[in-house]
Amino acid sequence: MRTSQFPLSTVKETPADAEIASHKLMIRAGLIRKIAAGVYTWLPLGLRVLRKVEQITREEMNKAGALEVLMPALQPAELWRETGRWEKYGPELARMQDRHAREFCLGPTHEEIITDLARNELKSYKQLPITYYQIQTKFRDEIRPRFGVMRSREFVMKDAYSFHLDQDSLQQTYAVMYQAYTNIFNRFGLKFRAVIADSGAIGGAVSHEFHVLADSGEDAIAFSDTSGYAANVEKAELHRTPLNRATYTQEKVLTETPGKKTIAEVGEFLGVSPDKILKTLIVVSRFIDAGTGESRNSYCMLLLRGDHELNEIKLQKIIGDFDFAKEEEIEDLMHCRPGYIGPITAEAFPGRIIADYSVENLSDFVCGANQAGFHYTGVNWGRDWNLMDEWLHDIRQIVNGDPSPDGQGQITIARGIEVGHIFQLGDKYSAAMNAAIINEAGKNQIMLMGCYGIGISRVVAAAIEQGHDERGIIWPNELAPFQVAICPMNMHKSDRLIDTVEKIYRELLDAGIEVLLDDRKVRAGFMFSDMELIGIPHRIVIGDRGLDNGTVEYQGRTEHESREIPFADIVGFLKSKLA
Repeated sequence: MRTSQFPLSTVKETPADAEIASHKLMIRAGLIRKIAAGVYTWLPLGLRVLRKVEQITREEMNKAGALEVLMPALQPAELWRETGRWEKYGPELARMQDRHAREFCLGPTHEEIITDLARNELKSYKQLPITYYQIQTKFRDEIRPRFGVMRSREFVMKDAYSFHLDQDSLQQTYAVMYQAYTNIFNRFGLKFRAVIADSGAIGGAVSHEFHVLADSGEDAIAFSDTSGYAANVEKAELHRTPLNRATYTQEKVLTETPGKKTIAEVGEFLGVSPDKILKTLIVVSRFIDAGTGESRNSYCMLLLRGDHELNEIKLQKIIGDFDFAKEEEIEDLMHCRPGYIGPITAEAFPGRIIADYSVENLSDFVCGANQAGFHYTGVNWGRDWNLMDEWLHDIRQIVNGDPSPDGQGQITIARGIEVGHIFQLGDKYSAAMNAAIINEAGKNQIMLMGCYGIGISRVVAAAIEQGHDERGIIWPNELAPFQVAICPMNMHKSDRLIDTVEKIYRELLDAGIEVLLDDRKVRAGFMFSDMELIGIPHRIVIGDRGLDNGTVEYQGRTEHESREIPFADIVGFLKSKLA
């Protein structure tokens, strides 16, 4: 392709609303243009990358035995009502009515549509297992679209759904999809991790997220430094360690801590590290009493080490939905202002007490005294207050240096961008929609389901977040819009240069290499700057001096120095670079 036929739409200015590298560079490199908040047009250069992501994904899904379909973006409300999600999904669901006042939505996902298809098309167990997939535009009315295509309202997604007679079959397909996703992200040329994850709103018992590793990632993931263990920090489970509490050496002392309410403030004032301070939180579950119909509150006291953070998802699995208690509620319960509460003298607490495993080994620690402006120092379990065994649970976030949950090595925390997620859904949707087949015994049986998604457009942004520098994008070979850029020096002034450039251009095209020939009448610096901005991995510079020497000048996108390559070797050299 020539720039005279494929004009570049690069710009110097960084958009005012762009916060992260991928958003800035996708605009500056001419990959996308904003239409409205969270809605973008993909320009020719960006679309080439998007289509490559789609093609690699499609090839690996086909290899895995999945069948491609195309489902409607416009979905009838009655299907969503069957699963209860019409009411539950919330304002992200873009709802509308047609001219006959029938309700529809723009599909953010397709569980209802595919389940309806399966219950009408699949009749016998002999048709199972089967996996359908599509690559299609989705719409979610994000309250705050941001980060360009990373968190947009309209996006391209690959979603797949499998149907099974039993759990063993579901597990087998899940393993196939896990491997297919591993193959896909390896082919993208990206550094990634597959992590154990929480299923969230989609549901299901087992799920894995696929994260592209990048410092700008929204998600924190925990992985072992010696094994293959990896999990979202919200899902990473910590086991109870053997009791190894140091013998106490201090007496409990009521100590004045005027105005010191946070862990950091108390620690600095008393000269105590956060891991020697007990953090006490109060949460509340609000519910309607089934007998009286009245609103009720159930309170829970949480105990954590001061250097640890509460994992809200873990706690939710123990006590259900909850809120943090308001200041006035804490004062009514504890007769003390927040910031000074603690378990000591709280025997009459009207609710459940849950302590993280890590507090069990504390000795000579600090905690709130349930008196405004005071803490206790030198507190010890057993002597000053009994820590009941049944209170102990895993409720904290995993941190760097924790032992890996699989017993191998220590945990390292990294940032990741979620670009894929696979679920074992079970019968959540099939039971709600009565998606059944006739089993071998001749009876109706509800099918089990799996669900497998990749954010196609998000992969493009994630690749840029992982690969960029101050000059622009650094694409992996498989995703680059073009593999090689040819940059002639003053080609319009030299007939022999034109002939040589055309010859090399044709040879590279004939070798199956994707080439962008910059035939603009622009300065060399401007040409190089554009090619670096849009991220072409390999650059060939041809000038009169090279013609005299029979060489071209080659430089890789991440290399700092150029080198001379003979004309006769250039095709083989580039093929080896692209292999």
